[in-house]
Amino acid sequence: MNVDELREALLSSPKNGYAGLSDEDRAEMEAYCKRYAAFMDACKTEREATAWATVEAEKHGFKPAVPGMEVKPGDKIYMNNRGKSFMIAVVGTESLAQGANICAAHVDSPRMDLKPQPMYEDSEIAYFKTHYYGGIKKYQWTCVPLAIHGVVCKKDGSQVTVTIGEDENDPILVVSDLLIHLSADQMKKTLAEGIAGEQLNVILGTEPLEGEGSDLVKLNIMRLLNEKYGIVEDDFRTAELTVVPAGKCREVGLDRSLLGAYGHDDRVCAYAELEPMLTLPTPKHTAVCILADKEEIGSVGISGMQSHAFEYFMEILCDGQNVKLSHCFANSFCLSADVSNAFDPNFAETCDRRNNSMLNYGVSICKYTGSRGKGGASDASAEAMQHVRSTLDAAGVKWQIATLGKVDQGGGGTVAAYMANRNIVTVDAGVPVLCMHAPMEIVSKLDCYETMKACKAIYLA
Repeated sequence: MNVDELREALLSSPKNGYAGLSDEDRAEMEAYCKRYAAFMDACKTEREATAWATVEAEKHGFKPAVPGMEVKPGDKIYMNNRGKSFMIAVVGTESLAQGANICAAHVDSPRMDLKPQPMYEDSEIAYFKTHYYGGIKKYQWTCVPLAIHGVVCKKDGSQVTVTIGEDENDPILVVSDLLIHLSADQMKKTLAEGIAGEQLNVILGTEPLEGEGSDLVKLNIMRLLNEKYGIVEDDFRTAELTVVPAGKCREVGLDRSLLGAYGHDDRVCAYAELEPMLTLPTPKHTAVCILADKEEIGSVGISGMQSHAFEYFMEILCDGQNVKLSHCFANSFCLSADVSNAFDPNFAETCDRRNNSMLNYGVSICKYTGSRGKGGASDASAEAMQHVRSTLDAAGVKWQIATLGKVDQGGGGTVAAYMANRNIVTVDAGVPVLCMHAPMEIVSKLDCYETMKACKAIYLA
């Protein structure tokens, strides 16, 4: 062999995914991304994503999981876990004793939640007080258009859904920042200190009602909310209201190759694993899709991946085939579908460029995440990585290998460790993202499309 032949045979040479992209694949990619963008516009919270998934599942013939139900090949079954997380399965031709092929993503994203008693007035400005949820750079959430999403459980037991700031005729909300002219002291602080958590107060209005008192602006805002939603201030104590960036998913770049939106982490992977499930043919091994909650704060709570809700769903399936759940888990495989950081040349010093995911190189496979010394990672085995490699190669999926930044730079986690704790072989994979956890995150259309293809390939493996 000459040098060129040896190089081709022996060395790795990743290529941009647009190289060799057929016109047919491009058309499918664009169509897929339009459907994904519509999902993102409709689903800015885990509640909305769960409700959307439930409606789509029922449209496609899926039935709710019921204890004691018969479970046979081709059955399509789902479970809505208290409106906050979602599981769906297509039963395979092989017994569940042979395991399931699972894709698990999360549908919660960093945001600002209203405190239980959020409304107050100061200097004739009415505000909502918030407590941020998940890891955010607090300064990024000032001076951007914001919306409120959520539900309020009223005293009489009824529930109302609240959405303010998304319709073009709606007002938006905002958190103020200090003008540059008076920022001498603020500018001396670190980025982490420039805006404090207790300063993330959302402006509601400034017009007072006529009358006497120091709460006339607050009273006016409460009057407007009562007229539209029938709520009173005490109802905030039994509400779940979230402040998120307002606006739609948009194409980014003059070539329209990117998508910008709030909450790509991790709804970009959630949609990628959900869409192929809706029309999946009967697989060999039962295919399972999980849309989990609370990943951004540790996968805790009744709707997080550490809860037993997943065991409950899988136990219903296994009982329907007289199979032990532990046997099913021991033979199962899980793709922990969560985003990775895309290499950003503006901040090249934070990454090991040889081991970082790139935009347009396909779905990113991560052997381990964690922070420093792999803390918090499940660290997939060589055999598990080979399974993913051979499965994706056989399906013609474009993929790349990645780690999460330089060793001592920081890091993060996914639901992978909690799936592995269940004795399920697990590998992390997902879409590379720029500006992760910012009010607007950026992903590549090509990477979104390839991640969907990867999830479908895992289901059918």
